[in-house]
Amino acid sequence: MSFRVPEHGRTRPRPAARRLARAFALAAFLLPGTLLAQPATPLPPPPPPPPSLQGSPALVTQLGQPSVEVTTAFAGTDVLVFGATERPIGPSGDNVIVVGQGPAQSQVVRRRTRVLGAWINGRSARFDDVPSWYALTGTQPLRSLLEQDERRALQLGLNALARRAQGSSDPDFRQALVDRKAAADLWQEDKAPVEVSGGRLFHARLPLPSIVPPGNYFVQVLLVREGRVVARQELPFEVRRVGTAAEITTVSHEQPLLYGLACIALAAFAGWIGSVLFRR
Repeated sequence: MSFRVPEHGRTRPRPAARRLARAFALAAFLLPGTLLAQPATPLPPPPPPPPSLQGSPALVTQLGQPSVEVTTAFAGTDVLVFGATERPIGPSGDNVIVVGQGPAQSQVVRRRTRVLGAWINGRSARFDDVPSWYALTGTQPLRSLLEQDERRALQLGLNALARRAQGSSDPDFRQALVDRKAAADLWQEDKAPVEVSGGRLFHARLPLPSIVPPGNYFVQVLLVREGRVVARQELPFEVRRVGTAAEITTVSHEQPLLYGLACIALAAFAGWIGSVLFRR
């Protein structure tokens, strides 16, 4: 901005400068809050308290071990689950359901038919996405803790497994699958109840048979209150082969021809040894 200096020594602003000064003065008079001071910005509301402080149920769970190692001498084990609840556990209080599941598989069930004195495969049904291992237990039997609609919505219990089949829709095929899995201890329900200590501490042991496949498994712990599931936690663990068992599995998948020849050679050698021993 430039100024003109008169001869008598006084500084006089130009008309444009006077108009600009008047505009600033008018704005300061009409909008004092804008030019002089901004109002204080209201503080955001405080963050909500943690869920445990809002009255939601508290459930703390843990696995006994994060993985299960399968060797050639593996004969099965128990998956230990333990935890604690906020309220007492009992018939008039909270209850706990523990569910363990293994990797999903496809299972085919065939009906054997006798034709001209020979047994051949007849009709079949295929069940996809069925758990290779399933174990469920609770502080009380499942039927007494949850109604049928609730069990069906949460897909809990053996009756909720393998509900969709490709091929034959005969319910006998599904029942045969359940019976076969249960006979091998791969599917279990209410086999051993969840044990409670001190009113709020609990632990459960889920039997894991020796024939389970390797892969990613998980255990789900459900907190039941007044006939509804109000909290849950999921605990993953891994079943993996180690040692000689892992090497044999790797060879059988990567070099099936070599694996087959080795099996034939071992069988022939075992037969020869047996014939020599019995001959003596």
